[in-house]
Amino acid sequence: MKSGHQHGGGDNAHTKILLTSLSAMVAETTTFPIDLIKTRLQLHGESLSSSRPTGAVRIAAEIIREQGSLGLYKGWSPAIIRHLFYTPIRIVGYEHMRSVISADNASLSIFSKALVGGISGCMAQVVASPADLVKVRMQADGRMARHGIQPRYSGPFDAFRKIVQAEGLKGLWKGVLPNVQRAFLVNMGELACYDHAKQLVIRSRIADDNVYAHTLASIMSGLAATSLSCPADVVKTRMMNQVAKEGKVLYISSLDCLVKTVKVEGIQALWKGFFPTWARLGPWQFVFWVSYEKFRKIAGLSSF
Repeated sequence: MKSGHQHGGGDNAHTKILLTSLSAMVAETTTFPIDLIKTRLQLHGESLSSSRPTGAVRIAAEIIREQGSLGLYKGWSPAIIRHLFYTPIRIVGYEHMRSVISADNASLSIFSKALVGGISGCMAQVVASPADLVKVRMQADGRMARHGIQPRYSGPFDAFRKIVQAEGLKGLWKGVLPNVQRAFLVNMGELACYDHAKQLVIRSRIADDNVYAHTLASIMSGLAATSLSCPADVVKTRMMNQVAKEGKVLYISSLDCLVKTVKVEGIQALWKGFFPTWARLGPWQFVFWVSYEKFRKIAGLSSF
């Protein structure tokens, strides 16, 4: 089982950065409407005007009716900007660290891979956090426009400028801690599981190193990433969205939010939105990994 580091150094890294960016753009564009609907679903019920029950189909239909089908891509540009930083750092970083630890990928334990995946995810998230913040705010802006309120930002660069003006440079890293915690778990689940599952599928001769193996591994990695990250996702959404009332906040820290959520709503509350999250992560993983492996093959690189 060959792995990708028998080829020469620097130009190889450039090729990989280019291919990960390209694959991330394909995956993001394919699944972006699902993400937009997920954000709206998570924020639904906060505003008093939306007491009637809602579902993904109803939200999608409403967006298309009011803004046309392009409305489903509101906030797409900051999402793409984010992935141009986030995905190459974590994927290429993971592969590089993996090859530093061991020349033979097959001999690495799932725990080593999980740790390497988590670390590369954290590094990538710290760099990409500002783009993440802009994406969330622009997606929320889409809701304001619906209620006849003037949106805060005209585009991603306008958003970056206004956030720096109003909140200083460090305002761009608001919510970075819950984000990094989530990125650690997602990448631990996604990268280690994809890597390990693919090896397993090939070793047990279920499939060769081809699109079938990549598909199976990406489905498993999507499930693993969702199961691990869902609690952090719930905490992240609640923390990023809370506003101080009379100087008091509901949650002091991520841990406090976690404990209070379990106390009040039971442990299963941490997997609220599991299906919408998986409906987003699953297809994303699938499109990303299958395209990335295909692009590597075209570029004459060995598989991931």
